[in-house]
Amino acid sequence: MPKLADHDQRRTQITSAARRVIARDGLAAATFQSVAAEAGISVRLVQYYFGTKRKFLLATHHAVVADAGARFTRRLSTLGAEPAPREVIRAILTELLPTDADRRRDTIVLNTFHAAALTSTDVGAEDTLGAPRFLARAIAEQLRRARGDAAPAAGRASEQAAGRAAELDAELIVAGAGGLAQTLLVDDGAEQRVGELLDRLLDRMVEA
Repeated sequence: MPKLADHDQRRTQITSAARRVIARDGLAAATFQSVAAEAGISVRLVQYYFGTKRKFLLATHHAVVADAGARFTRRLSTLGAEPAPREVIRAILTELLPTDADRRRDTIVLNTFHAAALTSTDVGAEDTLGAPRFLARAIAEQLRRARGDAAPAAGRASEQAAGRAAELDAELIVAGAGGLAQTLLVDDGAEQRVGELLDRLLDRMVEA
C-alpha cells in the first residue's frame, strides 16, 4: 500500500522553511517558489496546502507563536504547583528573549511580520497583535495576584482602578521585553546583562 501523507508534518515542513527564508531574506522573499526550494518540495505542493501567500505567511506566524507558547508551558511546569507571580512573569519574559539560535531566528521573524504590517498587503496589524495582547493579559493577571497579596485591604485602591493599573503596567512590561529582545539581536554584550535587566524591570513593576 502507498504511504499516506502526514498532512500536519507537511505543513510544518513548509512553515519551517518559510521561517528560515523570512529570517534570512525578509518577508518579501517568502514566495511559493523560494519556500518550496527551501523545503525541497514542489511549488504545487505548497500551493496545495496553503493556496495563497497570505495563508502560508499567517500559518508561519502562527507556528512561531505556537512554539513560543509551548516553551512557556514547559518553563512554567518547572516552577511548581503555586509559583509566585514574579516567578511566572520572569519565566514568560525569559522565554521571549533571543538567547539561542532558534529564539533568535523566531524573534527576527516576528519583528519582520510587525514591520510588514505597516506596509504589506499580505499581513495586517490585526494579524500580529494577538500574541502580545495575550501576553499582556497573562502578565496583568499575575500583577493583580502580586499586588493583591502585598497590599493591606484597607489601603487598596478601588478594584477597577487597580485592575486598570495592572493592565497598563503589563503592556509596559511586554513593550519593555520586546525592546530588550530587539537589543539582544544587535548587541552581543546585552546578553550578559539580560538577567539583571529583567530583575530591575520586575523590581519596579510587580508590586508597584
